[in-house]
Amino acid sequence: MSPAGTVAYIPDTASTRQYIGAWSVLSVLQYFAAEAAVIGAWVGPVPYSRMTGLISDLGAWHCGIYDGRDVCSPLNWLMNASFVVQGLGMLLGALLLSSGLLCVAARAGILVAPARWKPWLAAVAVRLLTAAAGAGTMVVGLVPEDAGSWIHFAGAVAYFLAGALALLVLGFLWLRQTTWAWFLLGCGVVSVAALITGAVTSLDVPLPGLLERLMAYPVTLGMAAAGLVVARRVHRHRVHMRAAPAGYPA
Repeated sequence: MSPAGTVAYIPDTASTRQYIGAWSVLSVLQYFAAEAAVIGAWVGPVPYSRMTGLISDLGAWHCGIYDGRDVCSPLNWLMNASFVVQGLGMLLGALLLSSGLLCVAARAGILVAPARWKPWLAAVAVRLLTAAAGAGTMVVGLVPEDAGSWIHFAGAVAYFLAGALALLVLGFLWLRQTTWAWFLLGCGVVSVAALITGAVTSLDVPLPGLLERLMAYPVTLGMAAAGLVVARRVHRHRVHMRAAPAGYPA
C-alpha cells in the first residue's frame, strides 16, 4: 500500500489471528446446547416453556418467586457460564477480526480501498457493536436477574440492541458480496422489531418467552452465520496459500 494509503489491496485473510476470531464468533452456537441442558434440569412446579419462560430465569441463582414467576434452575451456573462464553467469543471476534477483512470476507478477490471510507466505517462499527453486545451478554451471566441489580437488565438490552445493529450494518456491507447478507439483515430486523415490541409492552404479552427469544435468537444465529462466512473465507485462503508454489501470490 502506498504511503498515502490510497492503493487498493487485499488484506491478510489467512492469518491465525483472523481464523481464531472467526471461530470465536461461530462458537456462540454453544448457547443453544447449554440452554437445552438447563431447561432439561428445571425443577420448578411448572415445566419450563420457551414460549412463556424468560431466558434469564434459567440463570437465576435461587429458587422462588421472582417478578411473579416461579423460578428454580439447578443448572443456573451452566446457563450463566454459557452467557459469559458467548460474550467472550463475540469480544474476541471484535478484537481479532480486522476491519479490512470484514470489508472483503464475504467474497474472494475483492480489494480494500482505504480511500473509500464508508466500508471502513461500517466495518469499524460492526466491531464496536459486536464488542458491546458481547460485553452485554457477559454482564447477563455475571449478574443474574435475581442479584437485585439493574445491571442485568442493561446487559441484556446491550446484547439485543448492539447485536441487532451489528448484523444490520454487516448485512448492508456484504449486500453485494453474498446472499448471506439477506439472512443477517433478516435477523437484525426481527431482533429490532421484537425489542421495540418488548419495550412498548414491557413484555406483558401472552408469550413473553417467545418475544424475548425473537430478540435474542436472531442475534446469536446471525453472529454464528457471520462467523461461518469469515471462517470459510479464511480457511479457503489458507488452503490456497499452502497449495500455491513458493513465491506465487495468494
